[in-house]
Amino acid sequence: MNVMNSITHPASIVLFVYNRPWHTRTTIEALRKNDLADKSDLFIFSDGPKGDNDTGHVFEVREYIRSITGFKSIQIMVHKENHGLANSVIAGVTEVIKNNGRTIVLEDDLVTSPYFLHFMNSALRFYQDTENVFTICGYNYPPSLVKIPRDYPHDVFFSYRNSSWGWATWKDRWLKADWQVSDYSSFKEDRCKQKSFNRGGDDLSDMLIDQKEGRIDSWAIRWTYTHFVHNALALWPVHSFVNNIGHDNSGTHSKKTDRYKNDLTTTRENSSFPPVPFVNEKLLNECAKVYKRGPLTRLKKFIQDVR
Repeated sequence: MNVMNSITHPASIVLFVYNRPWHTRTTIEALRKNDLADKSDLFIFSDGPKGDNDTGHVFEVREYIRSITGFKSIQIMVHKENHGLANSVIAGVTEVIKNNGRTIVLEDDLVTSPYFLHFMNSALRFYQDTENVFTICGYNYPPSLVKIPRDYPHDVFFSYRNSSWGWATWKDRWLKADWQVSDYSSFKEDRCKQKSFNRGGDDLSDMLIDQKEGRIDSWAIRWTYTHFVHNALALWPVHSFVNNIGHDNSGTHSKKTDRYKNDLTTTRENSSFPPVPFVNEKLLNECAKVYKRGPLTRLKKFIQDVR
């Protein structure tokens, strides 16, 4: 079904920034070119510096975000101390979504297509009453990583895994998350449950275990696990509306690579959405290949787990 009618009340936008002035500026300039930008409320959360080496860049980012225009309204929340990305996202999204009902979330290294806000708002509206869709994703992998079958008839597909690179959700679904993962003990002992969780990629169970064992700090793996617990799905676009520019050694959790680079000229304003969400097994397997782990990776993980 094609969504073409106008959007008069777009979802609020939440942006998380830290210490990368150029990336933040590039992200904002692209977002501001969206048709719905001037109708959207923008909430910016600026995390505090980790130490003296970060202070200058953090303040440079804050000076820039105070100069931003082009949105319906702009609210800036500044943290004196460093909260970290995971805590910032969980607290920030929760704060905004409680008052706004639905929100679109970005980080400071995500360049968006001019049609990004239209796509996200259209999908939010289309699936707002579809209780098993928990996330709208704006990103998809480039064709070099994920090949869409030529006969696939839709502009979107569904996965058991969400993407953290430009996404959106609704209040009733976001508040279902158990950020403490209170059933972790039983999950860690249940190999069948882990295998089922890994339908979205071989790395998922290992990431959740790493999160609970304190080796990583990720809100996204816990949000993906929320999908699993509630038998929910995430919607992905066939053609990505987002390009991640953070893989240049500037980020905390990313290395330099062009592996995930996207051509945003392939996006278009209007998208067709299937009325009933379904998982296409061919596409699911194609996406799972991105996270396929070789023998060396599995051996390293085994050694880590038995220590």
